[in-house]
Amino acid sequence: MANRRSLSRGGWLRRPGDEADGEREELARRLKPHELAALGSYYWEGWARDAQLPPSEALRTWLICAGRGFGKTRAGAEWVRDVARHDGSARIALAGANLAEIRNVMVEGDSGVLAASPGALAPEFEPSLRRLTWENGAIAWLYSAGEPETLRGPQHSHASRPGAERIIRQRDLRADRCAAASSSGG
Repeated sequence: MANRRSLSRGGWLRRPGDEADGEREELARRLKPHELAALGSYYWEGWARDAQLPPSEALRTWLICAGRGFGKTRAGAEWVRDVARHDGSARIALAGANLAEIRNVMVEGDSGVLAASPGALAPEFEPSLRRLTWENGAIAWLYSAGEPETLRGPQHSHASRPGAERIIRQRDLRADRCAAASSSGG
């Protein structure tokens, strides 16, 4: 029993064995058809890998350092969706290398916020305003690294930024800063 409590919801749903199969079948019998469909399609905690879920303790920063195909974009989109769903006063910054990347990947992409949002819970995307608005009042704004001054002024409660690895590839890195960073990094 103690082991069962330590499993995430997804871990509980994915666990192997005849007993687990029976419990999943019982759950499926008890759910209404639309609940079962939602469980299979939009229940991120149920089918995400545990490493894709945010830590249960409150943290200031959550970093996913993983390779291509891990599901970083989807994990970020699901985190943004969850924040917006539970906090109507949330003000979220979606920051990326450029607006095209943010829009094509983070918002409208196969693993973006819109793809992660089931019909009735999807935000309204207003591309000309660089804004996603949820029915409960939560708002996410899109920001480009090419226009850093646009971040001045607005207050945000949360932020999401894909591709931290791009820091290594950014242009115009000064050689003296790179040398200092590598020598002080030990």
